Amino acid sequence: MNLQSQSRSLQSEQGSSLVEIAIAIPTLLFVLLAVVDFGRGYYLAMEVAGAARAGAIYGSQYPTDTTGISNAVKYDAPDVSGISASSSWGCECPDGSGASASCATTPSCTSNMVYYTKVTASATYTTMIPWKGVPSSIALSSTSEMRSGN
Repeated sequence: MNLQSQSRSLQSEQGSSLVEIAIAIPTLLFVLLAVVDFGRGYYLAMEVAGAARAGAIYGSQYPTDTTGISNAVKYDAPDVSGISASSSWGCECPDGSGASASCATTPSCTSNMVYYTKVTASATYTTMIPWKGVPSSIALSSTSEMRSGN
């Protein structure tokens, strides 16, 4: 082998594309998997927030129907498995003072009192794969409150 053919083989770029692809594909797949996994978590967080709002809207019309509020939460987020809801209701003055849970006592307001319903929806998000530094199970929770006039 002469010196000229040896220098040509050292300068040849054959196979460099394969090396670049071998490095790029795993990196891109890792980034894609991370985006999909955390995108799922963000989607579930939005679903839980929307379900809490749906429960609060239902509760503003039927504040004592806690079963109906829980059903409204579950029906609004059918993609979220294991979603749960807790709710409370009561009376308060329009400025937020004198709150009375379940309207046990009537607040003394200078103007009309308002009713409120507070709904908290909760679910758990589990990542597809374990990520270093990220818990594999994340508790998602959202609270929504609606007020309605007397």
